[in-house]
Amino acid sequence: MSSVHAENAYRNAQRQFDIAADILNLDHGYRKLLRVPHREFTVNFPVKMDDGRVEMFTGYRIQHNLTRGPAKGGIRYHPDTDIDEVRALAMLMSWKCAVVNIPYGGAKGAVVVDPAKLSLGEVERLTRRYATEISFMIGPDKDIPAPDIGTNAQIMAWIMDTYSMHIGHTSPAVVTGKPINIGGSHGRREATARGLVYVLREACEQANISIAGAKVVIQGYGNVGGTSAMLLEDMGAKIVGVADRGGGVYNPKGIDLRVLQAHYEKTGTVAGSPGGDEISNAELLELPCDILIPAAIENQITIRNADRIKARIIIEAANGPTTPDADTILFDRGVLVIPDILANAGGVTVSYFEWVQGLQEFFWTEREVNAQLERIMVNAFETVHQMAQSRRTTLRTAAYLLAVDRTADAYRVRGIYP
Repeated sequence: MSSVHAENAYRNAQRQFDIAADILNLDHGYRKLLRVPHREFTVNFPVKMDDGRVEMFTGYRIQHNLTRGPAKGGIRYHPDTDIDEVRALAMLMSWKCAVVNIPYGGAKGAVVVDPAKLSLGEVERLTRRYATEISFMIGPDKDIPAPDIGTNAQIMAWIMDTYSMHIGHTSPAVVTGKPINIGGSHGRREATARGLVYVLREACEQANISIAGAKVVIQGYGNVGGTSAMLLEDMGAKIVGVADRGGGVYNPKGIDLRVLQAHYEKTGTVAGSPGGDEISNAELLELPCDILIPAAIENQITIRNADRIKARIIIEAANGPTTPDADTILFDRGVLVIPDILANAGGVTVSYFEWVQGLQEFFWTEREVNAQLERIMVNAFETVHQMAQSRRTTLRTAAYLLAVDRTADAYRVRGIYP
């Protein structure tokens, strides 16, 4: 994720918005409002390292829109992140929340850091300082952070504790994705993958494709990619290709996920796993398969490789993995693309459930969480699919039409203050 890479992500997010705004004939004023973030905060802050040195770090918190409710969005720790990437991700969060119709606006945060190069104590001090710097922006009724790339439940616990110390009482609902014993929700860790599988099941029924026996390729083997692989295998699918940053493995007869998982836990990568041929990330995307799941980073399917994609369905677990130019090529070739703002919205949906549980101090079972998640994801897919049919457009454009219209409508009803 270079600076140019992130800039492209923001430009692509704006292009997708422009397509929907044109079709909706959106009022010029609302178009200007929704095309850019509402609030941007950049901070350069010091952290004392284990050896006594003081290092400076740059962090961001960007709120794209607050019209439909408090801002919601993850915090990313990555050495190559920058403000344009955070802008793009904040905008995507606005549309994602609107597509599944939960009462949030979109936000995103990031710190430019490689957490793997820091000790646990250094990560904690960095997190608490960053949380302190953005504390005026966040809160259960203002902006609710969550984990993202490079962050986890422990980091959310430190943010919750820091915020709680500042206000003088415990505030579980200030973040989601926390450990369960301090107010986290059952089912949160698997939520993105489970929501994705619910949507994929509905899409396969519409496309008359059986998941049982389907050949599946997954780019990215983190929480979402790995959990999706397990869930789809349980439904009878055959995982034939998997890759991560280190490289990948391909076996047209199917990969033994237990062997793969054991190798991943031992080495930290799927590359070199026994039971298949070595393959690069670029080659992985072009493998013969029924279902392709990009679950890594943005801009993976582009104008350079879209005409060589062999999958019948692409379901986007990552944010922004397909560029607008590639979308056009895939649509013309009859490839069904299920967009990120619908496909991976299971995570923010269960974050919403966690927030509600935290505010009420009344907690649900995992079965209740999964049942409510299924209800929301299936309903969102049906609404987007109906929009795509009636407008004769892609699922992505349909999802954007739905999201942008819902957000603009909230502006119309509320009015522009003063």
